[in-house]
Amino acid sequence: MPPNVKDTIIKLIVASLIVGLFLGFFNIDPRALLADFGDTVLEIFSVVASVVEWAVKYLLLGAVVVVPIWLIFFLIGRMRGRKG
Repeated sequence: MPPNVKDTIIKLIVASLIVGLFLGFFNIDPRALLADFGDTVLEIFSVVASVVEWAVKYLLLGAVVVVPIWLIFFLIGRMRGRKG
């Protein structure tokens, strides 16, 4: 078997394992995935939307603290740069 085919097969196996673990984390069954493909897409979208909603909440909360501190340090650095 040529090395390219062997490498491709190994990559497909690893990618399938990773995707399978990811889908298993969200309790998605392979039979249900094939039987209810449309509903499965909606479920995946719902899970992704809830994760994004959760992440945006904490991103904004952290930005309220981080951005003003960064702005202060940025302005201080600019002021020091102009003096020299």
